[in-house]
Amino acid sequence: MGSASSLGPLKAGAHVVVIGGGPGGTGAALALEKMAREAQRPLRITLFEGKVFAGEQHFNQCAGVLSPPIEATLQDSLGVVFPRHLIQREITGYILHTDKRSIYLTSDDAPTYSVRRIQFDNYLLEQARARGIRIFHSRVTDLEFHADQVIVYSDSGNSQADVVVGAFGGDEGTAAVFARATAYRPPQFLSSIVTKVHPVAEMMNGFGSCIHAFLPRMGGIEFGAVTPKGNHLTINIAGENVDTDRMSQFLTSSAVERVVPCLHNPQGERDLAFFKGRFPISQAHAFSGDRYVIVGDAAGLVRPFKGKGVNSALVTGTWAAKTMMTDGVSARAFRQYHVACREITDDLPYGKAMRALTIALSKTGLLDPIIDMAVYDPRLRRALFDAVSAHRSYGSIVKGMLDVRWGVHMLPLLARVAWAQPAKQRESGT
Repeated sequence: MGSASSLGPLKAGAHVVVIGGGPGGTGAALALEKMAREAQRPLRITLFEGKVFAGEQHFNQCAGVLSPPIEATLQDSLGVVFPRHLIQREITGYILHTDKRSIYLTSDDAPTYSVRRIQFDNYLLEQARARGIRIFHSRVTDLEFHADQVIVYSDSGNSQADVVVGAFGGDEGTAAVFARATAYRPPQFLSSIVTKVHPVAEMMNGFGSCIHAFLPRMGGIEFGAVTPKGNHLTINIAGENVDTDRMSQFLTSSAVERVVPCLHNPQGERDLAFFKGRFPISQAHAFSGDRYVIVGDAAGLVRPFKGKGVNSALVTGTWAAKTMMTDGVSARAFRQYHVACREITDDLPYGKAMRALTIALSKTGLLDPIIDMAVYDPRLRRALFDAVSAHRSYGSIVKGMLDVRWGVHMLPLLARVAWAQPAKQRESGT
């Protein structure tokens, strides 16, 4: 492979193989192509993706929410125009629900968009194809790492690469391939169940443009959401062991019934199709090494509670590309990638703490008085908005809540809400 086999920065003619055609994989490929073209060091880039997104032959088990700064990320880092034609609904806010309370949360931030992920992923793949990136709809079955190259085995043959980018999300098969060949170990995951319903046009038109987020007391479900699209609603739940029974319980709960009453049509419920997926809740071990780097969900590089999953995949793919172009493809060089990823990894401890606190509060009913307080306190409302939307890091949210002056300000409000609780309990019959 000549001079291209160096572990230093990628040279003209080097071959990069990307495994996975979601936002992390296409983001890495497009960023590499852009940087290489600007540096006048053209690369050979090959992308393997087992699914066929065109024609909606396969699906992506994702709610399909694109958060800011998605437009700038696509344009500035990848040189790709944001596909406004794929927007199915502009999200104006979130409505957070417990079993008994709800609160409308909004901000002046840039808008969030709901799309069909299958269409968005296909758009990015077609952008990659148009820029000369070779795409094979084939599964990678094994990897061999040598001093001067990586052998990539797939259903369509084998390739020799200078470096491999893993962008395979939660795919257990590809994770096992990397774990056999490298020190990589996948992150821990939560399971999710996704379905969609098609209400009548009148209800869909009046549904509004808010994502409804649920923190139920029922066991086994950490959170759920109802996301409006063009002509349907995407509904998902998540937990360590969620299944179709848990989803049925969620769909028939009183909190969800108030939002989507058509779900209580027994015939309609039986017609629903369920898709199972998963998303990371921890950082992967050894997500880079000599001649390999892992991005996005497969590396556990995503905000807790799956906030900004698409954004995290795109930016980590871009960070990996920059490292390969400027520092190299050795384990030592990829330390710079880890430094860039600290924007996400440094926030994980705060996210874990927030997750544990949220579960404890929601399962004991103690989230209700917090929502009552947020009705009167804009700062608490903003904290709830940021936690639900992931527009700010969990670290900044936690630090803001630990402000002593704000805590003193909240004491009278806490007393007011506590005084009102017995009356509310009598009204609800609890």
